[in-house]
Amino acid sequence: MSLRFRLLASIPALLIAGAVHAQTATPPADAQASDAAAAQPAADPAESQDIVVTGVAQGRNRLDTSVSVSSLDADLTAKIPPRNTAEILRNLPGVRVEASGGEGNANISVRGLPVASGGSKFLQLQEDGLPVLEFGDIIFGNADIFIRNDLSLARIESVRGGSASTFASNSPGGIINFISKTGEQEGGSFQLSSGLDYREYRADFAYGGKIDARTRYELSGFYRLGDGPRDVGYDAMRGGQIKANITREFDRGYVRVYGKYLDDRSIAYLPNPVRVTGSNGDPTYTNIPGFSINEDTLHSRYIRSVLTLDGDNDPVRRNIGDGMHPVVKSVGFEGQYEIADRWTVTERFRYSDISGDFVSPFPAAVGDAQTTANGFAGAGAQLYYASGPLTGQRIVNPGTLGGNGLLASVVLFDVDLKSLNNITNDLRVNGKVDLGGGALTIAAGLYNSRQDVKTDWLWTSFFQSVQGDGRSVLVDIRNAAGVSQTAGGTLYSATFFGNCCRRSYDMRYTTNAPFAQLGFEIGRLNVDGSVRYDFGSAKGSIAGDLPGAVTTRAQDMNGDGVISPAERTVAFLPANRTGIDYDYSYLSYSAGANYRLSNQLAAFARYSRGGRVNADRLLFGPTINLQTGGLVNGSKPYDFVRQAEGGLKYSSGPIGLYATVFNARTQETNYLLSQQQFTSRRYEATGVELEARFRAGPFSLTAAGTYTDAKITRDATDPTLDGNRPQRQAAFVYQATPQFDFGAISFGANVIGTTSSYTQPVNQLKMPAYTQVNGFVLVRAADNVSFNVNANNIFNVKGITEAEDAAIPSNQIVRARSINGRTIAASVRFDF
Repeated sequence: MSLRFRLLASIPALLIAGAVHAQTATPPADAQASDAAAAQPAADPAESQDIVVTGVAQGRNRLDTSVSVSSLDADLTAKIPPRNTAEILRNLPGVRVEASGGEGNANISVRGLPVASGGSKFLQLQEDGLPVLEFGDIIFGNADIFIRNDLSLARIESVRGGSASTFASNSPGGIINFISKTGEQEGGSFQLSSGLDYREYRADFAYGGKIDARTRYELSGFYRLGDGPRDVGYDAMRGGQIKANITREFDRGYVRVYGKYLDDRSIAYLPNPVRVTGSNGDPTYTNIPGFSINEDTLHSRYIRSVLTLDGDNDPVRRNIGDGMHPVVKSVGFEGQYEIADRWTVTERFRYSDISGDFVSPFPAAVGDAQTTANGFAGAGAQLYYASGPLTGQRIVNPGTLGGNGLLASVVLFDVDLKSLNNITNDLRVNGKVDLGGGALTIAAGLYNSRQDVKTDWLWTSFFQSVQGDGRSVLVDIRNAAGVSQTAGGTLYSATFFGNCCRRSYDMRYTTNAPFAQLGFEIGRLNVDGSVRYDFGSAKGSIAGDLPGAVTTRAQDMNGDGVISPAERTVAFLPANRTGIDYDYSYLSYSAGANYRLSNQLAAFARYSRGGRVNADRLLFGPTINLQTGGLVNGSKPYDFVRQAEGGLKYSSGPIGLYATVFNARTQETNYLLSQQQFTSRRYEATGVELEARFRAGPFSLTAAGTYTDAKITRDATDPTLDGNRPQRQAAFVYQATPQFDFGAISFGANVIGTTSSYTQPVNQLKMPAYTQVNGFVLVRAADNVSFNVNANNIFNVKGITEAEDAAIPSNQIVRARSINGRTIAASVRFDF
């Protein structure tokens, strides 16, 4: 461990020692919200509860900040249990979430910032104020894979634009912070839930409270088992999580120690085949016979494992059923100490041991079975069942295979996540000084993190039928002479991607960032400015399909002493590794002003520039000099986002209205995995973000909508794209949650919608607009017993979120991802 991290690791002990010797009581961070409210001008009681602690120097009322902030209470997820974490985030204003990847692997962005590849590149996901991963778009390691929603959740806070540029690294678009319960409320809950029209069983628990007058704790977790929202015929969803924390309040401060253990498996839903007719500008998406785009997947009970070479080039059988398999063991510390009446030191530290797998089939092509076989093995090719109940039998009439005559040429995205370990420390000091009739606020701090990216790509390929209900089978293809050209339908390389992508990373990224903020508040006006200087390094090595490297060879994989046609091309990792070593630095800044026009109304404006370092997506690209391991002259490993925003905020009793106009200009370098393409583009997005809440008696409504006019302003390699709308960027996205609460019974709906967008930046094939309606009925049978029946996607709409094809192909088969179809679940909860 470096000297810097040894010093940082000692800070918790110093804080504890200081807290023990302190004299005057100061409430912990989670109690500071009420204190912050008390310090603001008199306002409606409902407004006084509207306090945010994410992306600001101190907890403040929304009407006194010049940033766009929102929060979601855990009550929403309790009433309308989401089928994955991404579905929660769709309810945040200004946040665009493609919630079609399963439990993780969602594409998440803010206010028109591009999602050229996957993950959350310009947005940071946090747990309790520290990043889950330093980079939200690690290939096959998106941050949301390592988060689970359970009864430990207190609320979710989001900051869009603004101070996110300077209060966190690598997050110029915004911050989404999952905040855990810390034992403030005495008692606990136990919940059992089950799918009614799908197979998934789950148990959740949470318990917390006081050990003594100054010590409290929280313990929670869940375990689940089943297929998940789509029938696959095996326990694709299996595993769980345990979280715990204990807080000790001292005079002038507090300390908290917490831990998390996550070991869970779930399916990563990648694009699947769907029939598209009509025109590119007015397409109609329909299910293929025997396969539903929103209810089925190419995962199957009959395709469970594959033989390949591991990172040491030894034969290994990989389990497709592992899917997205995060294993997280983390421990953290949080402490706060009041030095003087107006000065506070806050320390957060966490170490996470992260590993796992990402295994999922990606259809490189889908076409007529006989035509596909002939293209692979020559005219007169023969097809045989290679798995399932008909294994070994010849497919006499390929036109009836799977009920549709289609064959998928699949590349198995198979990645061993050996280490995504993360160590993070955030130390900050803030205070307030009286000055010239007003108050000068000062905040400063130092952030350090180290992020490992150590992965092996072990891709293989196979042919499979296109069938739903988890009944797809492998298909062996033989030439006209009857000689198998596959190993039971399998090929030992990424055949359908040109044998690419046998890769290994062993990288370590360090990030260091001193930051500071000055603010001045006088009367109803407050202004602030902040800066952050990020500097760090990327060090390690890579191996694989670099220019000139040989990554396939003949090898006897089954040990029979004969090299079969499939064994002539076996992907392996070359022994030679290329060293990577480069440094970087850049400056981010943000400035804003907020004016209280009245106790209920405020106006604000802000301008920011924030940076985002590109991590593993650069490694096999043109910006790396493979001779030196450094950057190519003139290239930079980071992108900037420049944002201007301004708006009005109104909060009075049961009514809240918030409107923000924004403009964002982004430069981005990225790697498109499925297209094997590196891009360099500039974007601009202008729009308005609206948020509202209303309550009258038993009725309440929360709603939000974001209009975005986005375009590519410059593409470095394809100028024909200039002026086009970015892929998957809709002009308008919206959400609304109306509900009635009569005490003994509550019921309501959750509506999510989007207008149409384009599948690719060439702006040809459209993805239609859709509206998803979810609903719930909650019955409180007794003081401590409640029953919930909820439906997700009640009307079973096809919500296409992405597609690989830029235009309708000649066979009308497009590879696309859709939101899940209708699922209905029930739960019983006991509170004690």
